[in-house]
Amino acid sequence: MARLPVNHPARPIYRVLSGLVGLYILVFGVWGTVLTWGEPPFARDGAWALGLRANLAFALVSVIFGIVLIVGASRRGNLGHYMNLTAGVVFLVTSILMMSVLQTSANFLNFSMSTVIVSMLFGLILIGTGAYDKVGPEEHAEEARKHRFHPVAEVHRRR
Repeated sequence: MARLPVNHPARPIYRVLSGLVGLYILVFGVWGTVLTWGEPPFARDGAWALGLRANLAFALVSVIFGIVLIVGASRRGNLGHYMNLTAGVVFLVTSILMMSVLQTSANFLNFSMSTVIVSMLFGLILIGTGAYDKVGPEEHAEEARKHRFHPVAEVHRRR
């Protein structure tokens, strides 16, 4: 059974990485809102912000989601851990759904293929950061270290 590491020494780096993803999404949302303000929320014109196509609805959702990710990255407990894992799955599922409606009238948030790729990339980053920023008591961290360096595991690593 796979186990998520507890109190990983690189946790601050992973939190910064998830915070940067949240910051990009927030800046995209703010910039997209400025560019599309006054247009219908679900317009499908050619407004682009930070390399992604946007409309007002997508930009406003991005502002909210970016704030949520930044809040999650700023928390020291497991809230950020669970938020990153959940957001990563949401990004991956959304990217697949986006790709399936790209050339249809169901593309009401004005997605493009670049949005799909960025969403998949962010989903993978957030799942990775969520997997390594779990916090727990020192006993759990010691148990995780023992599991990683168990003599049976050492035998399997040598093969």
